[in-house]
Amino acid sequence: MPIVTTSDGVEIFYKDWGPRDAQPIVFHHGWPLSSDDWDAQLLFFLHNGYRVVAHDRRGHGRSAQVSDGHDMDHYAADAFAVAEHLDLRNAVHIGHSTGGGEVARYVAKHGEPAGRVAKAVLVAAIPPIMLKTAAYPGGLPMEVFDGLRAALAANRAQFFRDLPSGPFYGFNRPGATVHEGVIQNWWRQGMIGSAKAHYEGIKAFSETDQTEDLKVISVPTLVMHGEDDQIVPIDSSARIAVKLLKNGTLKSYPGFSHGMLTVNADVLNRDLLAFVRDAA
Repeated sequence: MPIVTTSDGVEIFYKDWGPRDAQPIVFHHGWPLSSDDWDAQLLFFLHNGYRVVAHDRRGHGRSAQVSDGHDMDHYAADAFAVAEHLDLRNAVHIGHSTGGGEVARYVAKHGEPAGRVAKAVLVAAIPPIMLKTAAYPGGLPMEVFDGLRAALAANRAQFFRDLPSGPFYGFNRPGATVHEGVIQNWWRQGMIGSAKAHYEGIKAFSETDQTEDLKVISVPTLVMHGEDDQIVPIDSSARIAVKLLKNGTLKSYPGFSHGMLTVNADVLNRDLLAFVRDAA
């Protein structure tokens, strides 16, 4: 398998498809999934002539199930290890949910300083912070995240069935078209990963304040968010994040769920391609 070993000895699995001289599009997956969650986008951009790259976060998918480093700094550093290993330049980095936080930290701390990033996209992303704080009173209370930890520790397999069956894709909404294969694929991706990485990742995606990351990013950044996102509410994330970015644009989608990159891939792929191609 294609593997890069990080500076602290962690083996990170990655996919690298397409022409080596084409512009790279790099995808960062959400919690608790893997690079497989980007299948629709990887194939779409590959067929449009791009080089597509995606990795499994440490403790997720086919990457090493290490004990430590399940925090945003290590997530971003691991992504940079992949970018350096493949010598990716002029890349567009696209992140979903926790992967959006990873993109923000990567671009701010590694991508822009190293001159390796051209644009960024935050899809249903967690920045600036999910947790309710004095600075962000519209966030979610700690009890929500304690509940996630308790459910994961009690019965991870059932928890990873319930989440995609309900709010993640909006399948709990009246009249929703439920895709059983999508639910099973979410479960498959989650259960391949490490319970410890997933448990500690809840703290990473809920308590990491990325205000300063957003403020220093200067490359064009598209913020995409569903208006019916039941996991990362748009009013406490995207609508705030775009105001902190120097060069950010918000595109919101009425009725779309947190998992819109999968169940609404046709719409998102079209808009992502337009943003990537835009010379402005």
